[in-house]
Amino acid sequence: MAGEFLVNSSSLLKIVGLLVVSSIIIFISFIAIVFTNLMGLIKFYTPFIIVLTLGILVFVTNGFFTFLKPKQLKVSFLSFLSLCLVAVIVYESIDAYHNSFETLADQEVDLYQYQPFNQLSKVATLEEESTLKLEGDLPVLDGATALYPLYSAFVQATYPKKEYEIYHSEVMSNKTTDAYQNLIKGSVDIIFVAGPSERQLNQAKNRGVELKLTPIGREAFVFFVNAKNPVEGLTIQQIQDIYSGKITNWSEVGGKKEDIRAFQRPADSGSQTALEKLMGDIPIMAAPTEDVVAGMGGIIEQTANYRNYKNAIGYSFRYFSMDMIHNKSIRHLKIDGVFPDKETIRNNQYPISSEFYAVTAGTTNPNVEAFIEWILSKQGQSLVENTGYVPIN
Repeated sequence: MAGEFLVNSSSLLKIVGLLVVSSIIIFISFIAIVFTNLMGLIKFYTPFIIVLTLGILVFVTNGFFTFLKPKQLKVSFLSFLSLCLVAVIVYESIDAYHNSFETLADQEVDLYQYQPFNQLSKVATLEEESTLKLEGDLPVLDGATALYPLYSAFVQATYPKKEYEIYHSEVMSNKTTDAYQNLIKGSVDIIFVAGPSERQLNQAKNRGVELKLTPIGREAFVFFVNAKNPVEGLTIQQIQDIYSGKITNWSEVGGKKEDIRAFQRPADSGSQTALEKLMGDIPIMAAPTEDVVAGMGGIIEQTANYRNYKNAIGYSFRYFSMDMIHNKSIRHLKIDGVFPDKETIRNNQYPISSEFYAVTAGTTNPNVEAFIEWILSKQGQSLVENTGYVPIN
């Protein structure tokens, strides 16, 4: 009896040892799954990983199998296979859950619906003929995604009628960061953006370039949360405390007891620069990040795009997040008791309003001065109003 017990114990130990080895292999395989997914090496990687894992298992545990009876071998093999499938299912479930939350990023906007001279374009138009018609050397334009509908309207009113490809023409939209880079390098004449960050000012200075900022309209810097979040407003002090890491739970500002997931935007973007100006000298805590595939197969870490988790908070500019996105699952917050809309921006009640600009850097294009003067005229400012922004004049 004791001998039989010892045999069974020995077999049990062998099975436990096999499961331990199998678990280690599963863990390594799980890391491989994550790695291949981040690298983008294998789009449909799950079958590959399963086959690879089984092959490694047979190789590594061959010694164990020779000491086990067929029944024990079968049980061990099925146990491993079950663990392998559980690992894959758990990973896929977590990934699916993460991807189920809507993002609020520039990629969500189809800019072609704002393209000038497009029959189906949504851009604002003048009721009468424009007093300015540009010909010859057209100013090359670039700017923020949120402002593309506006300067597209300027173009439709004053430029020759033709197709202006959004990313490769006289009228482009490469986002704030790239637009500043293009202006500083001299590859564009005017950019339509929020004010520059300190880094962008230093980049211009280092290249001997002087940025000239001409205010052409006003806009609100806004914060938003999941629509089911009971918090309807915050003070500027509370926002500063959240983004400095001093306030970490929604219960501290009248919400549910859950950690705050405070998303940020990439450095030098218009909205990130706005946050930095709002924070002043208060250090901003580290942002949620994600690993993305870089050129030549490397991995780099970037600020994660806003995902509408129930405990998330994010920020943008009012026109972009309210008029271009149309996301009903987020709710914009009142700041110091004031909701951001055109009227509270116009009468200076909303506390985080600022100007946006047509920025130049010493261009010699002969049409630039007349174009900016026209933007500041009654016709240009009417397009600012009709697009959805607040005119400067």
